[in-house]
Amino acid sequence: MTRWWRSHSVRVRLTLWYVVVMIVVLGVYAVAVYTFLNRSVSQALDERLRADFYWAAATVDEGPDGLVMPAPQVDLLLEEEAPWVQVWSDDGRQLLFINSEAMRRPLSGTQQLALAGADGVVSFPTTGAPLRVMSGRSYVCPCVEDPRTPGALIGKRRVIVQVARSEEAMQQQMRDLLLILELGLPLAVGVAGLGGYALARRALAPIEAMTVRARSITAERLGDRLPVANPENEMGRLATVFNETLARLEASFDQMRRFTTDVSHELRTPLTAIRSVGEVGLRGHRDETAYRTIIGSMLEEVDRLASLVDRLLTLSRAETRQARLSRDAVDLSALADDVVSHLAVLAEEKRQTLSIDRQASPVVSADRLVLRQALISLVDNAIKFTPASGQVRIRITETPQDAVVEVIDSGPGISNDARERIFDRFYRANDANGHGTGLGLSLAKGAVEALGGHLTLSATSTKGTAFRISIPR
Repeated sequence: MTRWWRSHSVRVRLTLWYVVVMIVVLGVYAVAVYTFLNRSVSQALDERLRADFYWAAATVDEGPDGLVMPAPQVDLLLEEEAPWVQVWSDDGRQLLFINSEAMRRPLSGTQQLALAGADGVVSFPTTGAPLRVMSGRSYVCPCVEDPRTPGALIGKRRVIVQVARSEEAMQQQMRDLLLILELGLPLAVGVAGLGGYALARRALAPIEAMTVRARSITAERLGDRLPVANPENEMGRLATVFNETLARLEASFDQMRRFTTDVSHELRTPLTAIRSVGEVGLRGHRDETAYRTIIGSMLEEVDRLASLVDRLLTLSRAETRQARLSRDAVDLSALADDVVSHLAVLAEEKRQTLSIDRQASPVVSADRLVLRQALISLVDNAIKFTPASGQVRIRITETPQDAVVEVIDSGPGISNDARERIFDRFYRANDANGHGTGLGLSLAKGAVEALGGHLTLSATSTKGTAFRISIPR
């Protein structure tokens, strides 16, 4: 059953659900209508029986011979069928009057009803439709008032009057209603099913259009987007989310292409240098010193190549959150001292001032080596792009939520075009003058984010640049 259900399209399943709901609703409605009309028709029959009872009680009289008979001056009031009337004595033992209709359709249980003396309505089964009998007490009229006792009647005689009507008309009405319901409900369900299918097809038409468009989008056509007819409804929001996913996928593909191109370029340079040095070394015979020089140059290029590969692996682990991090109490002030002592030689070569501005001494829970590498990358980047005799400053502050480390230099700043891509791998601004591989800031950002912090470009101008590291305290 489950496999059969899943094998159908959403359109068919929606239609089937709609038909099932319509069957339930119409079925409940039909039962309610049938019950209500059956009660109404039954009550109408009881009302006609009650009118017959009043008519019979008013028409019976006591004649000269002591028999009870209809009063000759009163016309029969029943139009479509003859009246069924019986009159019993007060104790129910003697049948005082029975008309021709009652003789034609005798009922064996009416005397027991009279003997019981209960007023009410009882249905008696017959060969055709059941007869509904109303039984009640009445008096034989006319009666003469006793002049000696006001309100007392002379010759007063209490009797039990029974009238009956067939339920054939009521049952015929209910059969007609049932026939209408039996014919109308399937027709209504069929019309509802066709309408439901048309509505489902119309409602799912945008998904069909999105499916056709999505099938045509390939890696070479990631710039295409799904049509969004109405961004406010569910289909529009789905298409919008899908387009956003396509945009992110397109950006990832572009980044991957740039990454492949940049890696190829960066790897080709040391490999070309190694090949060139090796080819030069193979030309002619040289002494030991010359060969050592050649091998030394080749080893320098190998070290550069190994450093590049290590940086790429570190960046990949940071982005995929695969790097294993330890959590230690790291004093940022002591960490800054360590970084300054490590890079002081580079600053001295350019006659730069490398200093620490301690406005706080926060301690954070982080991986010390990872955080140290990020800070070294920022300071090393600042030293590279700060001119000779410039200044590089590490400022340590804190907020109620974060510990903050800022690396501020007095370099030429970062152009507007480069600010958005400054953290992209292998990106080097036009004013970088060929320094480095373009991985330093990417590594620093990945390391800080792996620690749960943030690295941002907080300020830049022609007077310098400031990078800000924020680590949760």
